Amino acid sequence: MRDRPRRPPVDPQVIGALRMPDRIEGPLVALLKRLAVALGALFAAALIVYIGRDGYVDNNGEGPISFNDALYYATVSLSTTGYGDIVPFTATARLLTTLVITPLRLLFLIVLVGTTVELLTERSRQSVRIQRWRSRVRDHTVIVGYGTKGRAAVETLLGDGVEPERIVVVDTDRTQLDAASALGLVTVTGNATRSAVLRIAGAHQASAIIIATNRDDTAVLVTLTARELAPKTRIVAAVRESENVHLLRQSGADSVIVSAETAGRLLGVATRTPSVVEVVEDLLTPDAGFAISERPVEADEVGGSPRHLADIVLGVVRNEKLHRVDASAVDALERGDRLLYVRKASPPDED
Repeated sequence: MRDRPRRPPVDPQVIGALRMPDRIEGPLVALLKRLAVALGALFAAALIVYIGRDGYVDNNGEGPISFNDALYYATVSLSTTGYGDIVPFTATARLLTTLVITPLRLLFLIVLVGTTVELLTERSRQSVRIQRWRSRVRDHTVIVGYGTKGRAAVETLLGDGVEPERIVVVDTDRTQLDAASALGLVTVTGNATRSAVLRIAGAHQASAIIIATNRDDTAVLVTLTARELAPKTRIVAAVRESENVHLLRQSGADSVIVSAETAGRLLGVATRTPSVVEVVEDLLTPDAGFAISERPVEADEVGGSPRHLADIVLGVVRNEKLHRVDASAVDALERGDRLLYVRKASPPDED
């Protein structure tokens, strides 16, 4: 029987930058829960000793056992320190220590040791999860920047049915990455202008890279880095100023969205025909009303005109080139064509 090839260990740099989403709860919540259990065991033991204080003696000869003495005894007993200055001397107190204090001591140690072991093995656990993810992830989407534009892109992808683990967010802001991780997204901490960071995100194996940085010069640098690393991956970038569009295209971006001018046009249109803006927003929202989608041409549609279909067709993609629906080149649909059409995302609201 042939031995299966062993996977190479994950680079420590990858473990430090790449983080898989937590499925159940964060480490701080888990730590606080275990701390609460440990403190509960400690105070329970102290209360039991204080109630049965007549069965305990202070070898220092300082009089009856107070609650502070009981808390001190519980602390040194549960931590297995046991200085021997406060001890049970009656049969009842010793039986109580055997049946109650000892189990509480074991619970206390299990909580502390378990927390320590989990913290020590967290890096190994992350390494295994990262290794499994990197071995199977292909054709995912990398989003650089998790600001307003990045979050909107994620919402659109999730609304289109993309699995959260197939979306990788790259950012330098830990707070933003925590918000992305809460949605089940894979996150990478680092500057996306560095090829090593994009390589950790698997950009060279991604189907698309969305660049949604806050600065146009940063977007250009990220696009250059991404294009060099992933020559065949589709890159979509957002810029604030239209004068920088040609820089993004020369850097390798397949599509460039001018965010500032697009918002400005919608503001201008809204002053005259606000209903148009509502329709545009409806089309851009994937999970409500109507949405723009893409599908392949069906067999019974080949040879027909896209203008005569039941769906509202906006354009035809042929050989990776988009044609308007009224273009003569696509008057007759062919096999392999793809239709950009308006689909119903949800039932219309009832008045």
